[in-house]
Amino acid sequence: MATILASAATTQQKLQRARAASGQLALLSTEEKNALLRAIADAIEKQEKDILRANRDDVDRQDLESSGLEGAMRDRLVLTPQRIQEMARGVREVAALPDPIGETLAEWTKSNGLRIRKVRVPLGVIGIIYESRPNVTVDTAVLALKSGNAVVLRGGKEAAQSSLRLVEIMTAVPGVPEGAIELLDSSARQSVHELIKARGLVDVIIPRGGAGLISFVTENSTVPVIETGAGNCHIFVDESADFEMADGIVLNAKTQRPSVCNAAEKLLVHEGVAAEYVPRIIKKLIEAGVEVRGDGKARSLAAGLRVVGATEKDWYEEYLRLCMAVAVVASVDEAIAHINRYSTKHSDSIVTRNEENARKFLRGVDSAAVYWNASTRFTDGAEFGFGAEMGISTQKLHCRGPFALAELTSSKYEIVGTGQVR
Repeated sequence: MATILASAATTQQKLQRARAASGQLALLSTEEKNALLRAIADAIEKQEKDILRANRDDVDRQDLESSGLEGAMRDRLVLTPQRIQEMARGVREVAALPDPIGETLAEWTKSNGLRIRKVRVPLGVIGIIYESRPNVTVDTAVLALKSGNAVVLRGGKEAAQSSLRLVEIMTAVPGVPEGAIELLDSSARQSVHELIKARGLVDVIIPRGGAGLISFVTENSTVPVIETGAGNCHIFVDESADFEMADGIVLNAKTQRPSVCNAAEKLLVHEGVAAEYVPRIIKKLIEAGVEVRGDGKARSLAAGLRVVGATEKDWYEEYLRLCMAVAVVASVDEAIAHINRYSTKHSDSIVTRNEENARKFLRGVDSAAVYWNASTRFTDGAEFGFGAEMGISTQKLHCRGPFALAELTSSKYEIVGTGQVR
């Protein structure tokens, strides 16, 4: 057990400690890991005032700077008593989940008597690079511990004090191996470069943040990367949609928490119901405080309502705020083509009573999560029953969609013989 300060050692020393800790973590029993997680949850609740004080320091510092965070990024930075309770609850949910380590994935006996078993094992050392989200500090650390991995955290400088206090609390829990949770200096850009070049010490890098951060990491890392992508999410209201249902889904997906990656950014409406539905939903969006942009057809149908003309750039943009672009399409096929062209392959939804169209949409949209008659806001590890999550992967290797415990494992083969030779 050790309390690890962000400035107490060099990046290379922290990476070496994490590598050493990964061997110890891989040998912990399920009962030992769960006990550590429950103790971490208790400690987070007990230290709520200290965490809030550290977070207030972060927020105040941003407010004093001319380049202070606004909108989505500021919302992600701020902690409240409720968010800290949710954080602790998430830790306990992870503790209650089945342990993937040691799970038998396949087992068979060859004709020569060799018994072969494929089992789950930890990845080893996981590096996380993220921006102003102190909850990610806890979510990723506890998922790593539960799956027997060491974790190296490189958060954004905006949440430096919050992340430092949370790491101090977690690493002070008796039984947490030294090096199991390492926090790199967020004020030094060099720490990112050292982390993504640490092949041999770090087994995988997971970037969580904006498109710029993700692109930089994927283009420069020599360590394998699991991308967590931006969310340019779409909802398609088909011609047979129930309007009341569609209203609820669109408004929830756009306004419930617009700063997150699973919030809907684009609305497509079938031309068969566009004359009735477009002005209806745009009026509701505007009343909810949403800035609406639209293609020519949508603007024409919403005459008298404030709708800004959408540019080509709009269809690619992840707004992360109360803004939504609306387009009219001729068919489910055109909706699928539009989504596959402009989306970030995160989460997209169809609202329809037509099962044939729904099945076509589910098969045809090339995204990590595709919905039928539900909000895109459900693309989340906790909502999928995974407890916390490492992120939402929009790539196809090594995992896709919300990823948590099972995706933080690799596999190995255990072969038992009786003296066989080849």
